[in-house]
Amino acid sequence: MWTTENIPNLTGKVAMVTGANTGIGFETALALYKAGAHVILACRSSANAEQAVTRLQATGGTGSLETALFDLGSIDSVKQFAAQFLKTHRQLDILINNAGVMIPPASKTVDGFELQFGVNVIGHFALTGSLYPLLKATPFSRVITVSSGAYLRGSIDFDNLRSEVSYDAMREYSQSKLGNLLFSLELQRRINAAKHNVLSIAAQPGANKTDLARHMTDEEYKAAIERVGELMEPWQGALSQLYAAVDARALGGALYGPDQDNGYRGFPSQSVITANGVDEAAAIKLWELAEEVTGISFPG
Repeated sequence: MWTTENIPNLTGKVAMVTGANTGIGFETALALYKAGAHVILACRSSANAEQAVTRLQATGGTGSLETALFDLGSIDSVKQFAAQFLKTHRQLDILINNAGVMIPPASKTVDGFELQFGVNVIGHFALTGSLYPLLKATPFSRVITVSSGAYLRGSIDFDNLRSEVSYDAMREYSQSKLGNLLFSLELQRRINAAKHNVLSIAAQPGANKTDLARHMTDEEYKAAIERVGELMEPWQGALSQLYAAVDARALGGALYGPDQDNGYRGFPSQSVITANGVDEAAAIKLWELAEEVTGISFPG
């Protein structure tokens, strides 16, 4: 059973966590901070970021903290942040693409993508690609991209990524989480081809008590609980991405998630990835689309 007690001393390591102000992101930042890392809390809201810093400092962690502000729903916002970040930082050991949107009312990003796909997939593609020169320059760095068990029900509808045809909140969420997994695995294939010393690893947190479900009605929430069972606390949901980020046994191109109840609960273990998650043709098509809309090509 792997827990935060298994995290090694991270003094001297630099980690960035998107969506670090709440839920699993906050618990991930907390564990890294307690282990001695310099943790960069990447958030959209300055007020939320500063509140998270205050909460973290109150825990007496031995690391250090920094905030980073940008909007994953805007490719320009991500690029502008990253350009400045590369000027002021010389190291990035861990990038955890944790932030996410789940089943919101129909809406779009600044760039016109359906919100969940635009934030969860395109935003993190832009961030990872923009920061990749620093990741490549940091020995043994890792990119952790957070998917979800919802990917099992997902498929990429390349003709509806901007809600051109219709919108179904859960369908689009599942699509975005499949997109996260396809991205993570394709990134590792491209890293391998380039012979870079970087690992790309996917994680899924299981079923957890977080505000990610805030867009659900009471009836939808009750139905979800009946379907998946008891929810884990956020600290436990964070373990899979923490394992992927720091454990020496974590493998590039793998998916880690809870080991019990079909991945809904438990402690980190390597998951079997179903056929839709290892669809290389879909992954390449998605990658090429993301390159085109962001103007970012990596890991060359």
